[in-house]
Amino acid sequence: MSVLVVDVGTTGLRAAVVRNDASIVGFTYEPLPPSSPFAGLVEFDGVAMRDAVLRVAHAALAAGGPVRAVGITAQRASTIVWDSRDGTPVAPGLGWQDLRTVGECMRWKSERGLVFAPNQTATKLEWLRKNVEAARSPHARAGTVDTWVAAVLSNFSVHATDSSNAAVTGLADHASLSRHEWSSTVLEALDIDPSMLPRIVPTIGVVGEASALPGAPPIAALVGDQQSSLVGQGGIVAGAAKATFGTGGMLDVYAGTATPKHLARTPNGTFPIVVYSQGDTLHWGSEAIMLTAGSNVEWLVSDLGVLPDAKSSDTVAASVASSDGVVYVPALIGMGTPHWDYGARGTLLGVTRGTTRAHLVRAVLEGIAHRGADLLEATERDTGLRVERLRVDGGMSRNSVFAQALADASGRPIEICRDTEATTLGAAFLAGVATGVWGSLAEATSLVAPLRVVEPRSSAPDPREPNTSQLSSRAQWHEAVRRARGWIPELSALDF
Repeated sequence: MSVLVVDVGTTGLRAAVVRNDASIVGFTYEPLPPSSPFAGLVEFDGVAMRDAVLRVAHAALAAGGPVRAVGITAQRASTIVWDSRDGTPVAPGLGWQDLRTVGECMRWKSERGLVFAPNQTATKLEWLRKNVEAARSPHARAGTVDTWVAAVLSNFSVHATDSSNAAVTGLADHASLSRHEWSSTVLEALDIDPSMLPRIVPTIGVVGEASALPGAPPIAALVGDQQSSLVGQGGIVAGAAKATFGTGGMLDVYAGTATPKHLARTPNGTFPIVVYSQGDTLHWGSEAIMLTAGSNVEWLVSDLGVLPDAKSSDTVAASVASSDGVVYVPALIGMGTPHWDYGARGTLLGVTRGTTRAHLVRAVLEGIAHRGADLLEATERDTGLRVERLRVDGGMSRNSVFAQALADASGRPIEICRDTEATTLGAAFLAGVATGVWGSLAEATSLVAPLRVVEPRSSAPDPREPNTSQLSSRAQWHEAVRRARGWIPELSALDF
């Protein structure tokens, strides 16, 4: 018994077949980067995405054989509108990073008290309806990327999204989500026809057939990529947390089934999320966000030219025992949790005549690690949960210097995911539970074990208390962050 997973990320997409022992076969990947016609605009080609989804899915099935179900996981909040008569997109899709609606977000907050962030679906769909005539047609259908992929795989017979994706669109609130409905207040305010939106379904459950694939297996799970990664690393008990370090960074923790009071940003800069839903029960969590993680290493490679490739950052950084007092704040496009300061900028401090390339590279890795510790601390403050061990995936998880720095900065053991992209496993587990591949999520996630565990160095006698060297390092870090913040006051004043 196997499950096909289609995973569409921000810069590429993949498909793979997951066996009932959690092994992965038939892995197929295609790059599909978004375009940026002007600064702040991020668009994707829906037709190219459609064709690539079908190619990778067929290739994975050819290698992995028949499957019992299909799970879909995808980047969240990116928005696309298509014509229901022929399935043709009416305009380029708007990526979650697209900032064209910053002004609209500020206007809605000041005039109506409605809080939207430009990375959410809400104002992206409003913009498309205002600026593309075909998006106002009664034949227009809209959705996030998971919705688009489900439509493509079902030959456009399925128009659905799940609770985990709907919760981050800005088009639903905690009350409407409990009913698997969109917020009528928001739709009326933005003049969005509810008939163009997908139905909200439980994360776990069959929504239709993937008739575009051999054997027409059932589509049995839709889930946001970060939530899928959390499930894929066994994050289904309170306090279980994972951090994904790719281009950016996301830390997610499972909290339980108690419904939060609202979906707005919490005092320490985290956000309530739906991890997954099963039947009428929503399983909630919290998410903290780092705007740039691996992109700082890519800056060293592509822009500064101090590294031949990202992988070499580990070896170069390991050639010195410390950064020799150099501190780097990774704020190339601002800072997310807990500060949400869009005017903060990347800052390098402590440079001397003796600073070498290796010191610089190590400082960059350590700075990203400190930001990871920031996310963890903010999450614990906002949720009241204690994260005993942090599970880590994403491309940077294979960097030994970074993993050790994260353990040291956070004071917690770091469990390195066996698969760099745990999203595949999470979507497979969810779809497999829906179709009987596994009897429960607990059974499925019991198959997951870390590749290795990185312990923090110089642990204090009481594991709940940071050691003296950690305190000193964190104090220096917080001072560096203070200096990095507010560099562009106009941007620092933005608040979503």
